[in-house]
Amino acid sequence: MFALVTGASRGIGAAAARRLAKDGYTVAVHCHRQTERAQALADEIGGIAVQADLSDFPALDRMAAEVLQRFGRLDLLVNNAGVSVTGLFQDISDADEARLLRVNAAAPMRLTKRVLPAMLHRHSGCIVNIASVWGEVGAACEVQYSASKAAVIGFTRALAKEVGPSGIRVNCVSPGVISTDMNACHSAETMQALAEETPLCRIGTPEDVADAVAFLASDRAKFITGQILPVNGGFSI
Repeated sequence: MFALVTGASRGIGAAAARRLAKDGYTVAVHCHRQTERAQALADEIGGIAVQADLSDFPALDRMAAEVLQRFGRLDLLVNNAGVSVTGLFQDISDADEARLLRVNAAAPMRLTKRVLPAMLHRHSGCIVNIASVWGEVGAACEVQYSASKAAVIGFTRALAKEVGPSGIRVNCVSPGVISTDMNACHSAETMQALAEETPLCRIGTPEDVADAVAFLASDRAKFITGQILPVNGGFSI
């Protein structure tokens, strides 16, 4: 079995790559800048490392072609890579807004479009997108980020309807507050407050999300498609 995980040099992506490797997948570990870290992880799990700036669509296309050429097929795509911009809606620059929407929303659609024909040909495949609780409920000072993740949720549901008859499943994991570099900008006090707002009274781990990805990719979820799986400790109840 072969999988491609974007944004896999650290955080949720790295945890997902490790978890999928344990389940028998040969994983293409994608990164943007952290090439040494991605290669080290690929060596650790017996996969390959690939690099591309996902906001650069020609580079994205080349990366997808490389993975398909080296693997021969792709059984699983995990659209995990994402960026975050924090600030008042009207204060976010046009450039930051455009990059966020391109990486978080447009790139998963583009990459899926590039690998989908091979899945359709085989009438088999699985796509797992990573959204966010903010894509479900919205967050002040993260309006563009929330909108981009809401787009991922809509993309998941619509594509699942379209490709289901071809035997391809499309699902989404929607993490809550997870201990990753993306949340490192928050103070200890803010993280503690978020933990207290979570019914399970803790911050999630990348492994919590990786386990959900592995479940949706497995035969245990073979009759599940078009679903949004919250992994947020009850934050959105």
